[in-house]
Amino acid sequence: MADVIDVWMQQPNQRFMDQPWLETLLRWTDMSRRAPRLAATLDAMDEAGVRVGLLSAWHGPGGALITNDEVAEVVSAHPDRFAGVASVDLTDPVRAVREIRRCVRNGFVGVRVVPWLWNLPPNDRRYYPVYVACVEEDVPFCTQIGHTGPLCPSEPGRPIPYLDEVLLDFPELVVVGGHVGYPWMAEVLSLATKYPNFYVDTSAYAVHRLPGELVEYMRGRGRTRVLFGSNYPMLTPAQALKRLPDLELGATPEELFLGGNARRVFALPN
Repeated sequence: MADVIDVWMQQPNQRFMDQPWLETLLRWTDMSRRAPRLAATLDAMDEAGVRVGLLSAWHGPGGALITNDEVAEVVSAHPDRFAGVASVDLTDPVRAVREIRRCVRNGFVGVRVVPWLWNLPPNDRRYYPVYVACVEEDVPFCTQIGHTGPLCPSEPGRPIPYLDEVLLDFPELVVVGGHVGYPWMAEVLSLATKYPNFYVDTSAYAVHRLPGELVEYMRGRGRTRVLFGSNYPMLTPAQALKRLPDLELGATPEELFLGGNARRVFALPN
């Protein structure tokens, strides 16, 4: 199997693991409330052949859950295994822009905001300074699309009209929509067809549970547009990829899905 790049991982602290909205995910998975050790994360990556994991910071209305500096510390300890994805406070746009610039200049490769955490769709005005900073710093904006696992409203994750308007307003912005986008797959594939800078990652899904229309897209015209992600520790990379052969992607689409697309989109070194 080709080298794997996991575009959505967390190295969570106990503050993150204690969040009440994780309760539904705990019911669906074997995940513990205890924050995993970094050594366990590396073992989980090695088990699935993950060469590089993109570690996400988390920031919500109540403050930082995983800080950018915590992510940077892990990346600094293992620079050959991890890269950072920053997160910022939408309610403080000036500081958010400065923080994005600081993080990118210290090696971060993207910015992520999770709409359901804020209950704000991505066309809300509070995101727009973040988009400008991502364009200026030449890094992707990563977000979540589709329904929410936590018991929070799913509407902010609907692709149309929200992301449609963002992609119209920011034609230079690269957007990676994580968690597939179900149940709005027609809208997801419509955006992927319409906008060359819109990508999808498969985080939070074991690949054998991916919607059939997405798998068909990955085999053909969408082979350069879908990236692998696990959402570790909610799902390990090995769990996510266990039945990869069932997808029958073919050699080139599989290589692009597992790592080639991520390397290009996030400008990762070979």
